[in-house]
Amino acid sequence: MFDVRQQGGPRLEGRLIGRRAEIEEAVADVLAEEAEACGVGAEELRSLLRTQAALVDRLLAAISEEHARASAPQPPPSVQRVERVQRLLAGDASEAAGIAYDFGAWHLGVGAYGPGCMEVVRSLADPLDRQLLLVRADELTVWAWLGGRRPFASREAQPRPAEAPPGVSLAFGEPATGLAGWRRTHRQARAALPIARLRPRKPTRYADVALVATIAGDDLLASSLRELYLAPLQRGRDDGARALETLRAYFAAEGNASSAAAILGVSRRTVSNRLHAIEARLGCCLATCAMEVEAVLRLEDLEGAGAEARLAS
Repeated sequence: MFDVRQQGGPRLEGRLIGRRAEIEEAVADVLAEEAEACGVGAEELRSLLRTQAALVDRLLAAISEEHARASAPQPPPSVQRVERVQRLLAGDASEAAGIAYDFGAWHLGVGAYGPGCMEVVRSLADPLDRQLLLVRADELTVWAWLGGRRPFASREAQPRPAEAPPGVSLAFGEPATGLAGWRRTHRQARAALPIARLRPRKPTRYADVALVATIAGDDLLASSLRELYLAPLQRGRDDGARALETLRAYFAAEGNASSAAAILGVSRRTVSNRLHAIEARLGCCLATCAMEVEAVLRLEDLEGAGAEARLAS
């Protein structure tokens, strides 16, 4: 394509368009001379002239389009990087070449929300021998990747502060390699961030909240599980308070009725009776639906805690 930026920019465009007739006349003279030298007939010459007029139109249109593109204001480098990252996340692998980051290495996705969250994420990378790719999604949200050629250590040794600063929520994906892993760990961190925001100052790892995060991100699933497993219990005499308390203790005790009884300060028989009553209300055995009940109950508790935290702040 004709590069207006290298050939005089708008002044050249103006000269070309303003002298259209002169350009066409010059091209027509050349065609006429060549036609005469080659013995081309009048009808063929007229056809050539019509073709050259169309070509001149296309040339001037291309110049105008290139000039408009070249003269359009360019976004700042930070915005350009965000746009590149977004296209790369969407599947355009060609954008990787324009980003100073090793996409073939190991990655750990990070999501952060809150005032000053960018500085918090930077502080995670500073003590580590890791690359940091950091983009601001909006005024209060940043996405980041910690990358490097060596694998990440065990879960306990991975970069994750015990507590985030006030007002900042942190979420982490799972370590992964390559460009596909780079995308996946970001999606995990992105899914975990809403849960992290319900747990003030408690950094959240995707593996710890995967099922709850999936439910929270799907309105149909969340509302269906609430209707199936919470609503029947909440229609009880005490709005289900005792049943839900029993379930929380039961799940905290990893399904051990005796341990749950100790948590509640009641007998094992009492816990067993309550669990049987819960199963009757749900219309299913806890052994077959415990995962769903625990997950939706956990989400309910997290949302309640998040609402209380917002009211207190």
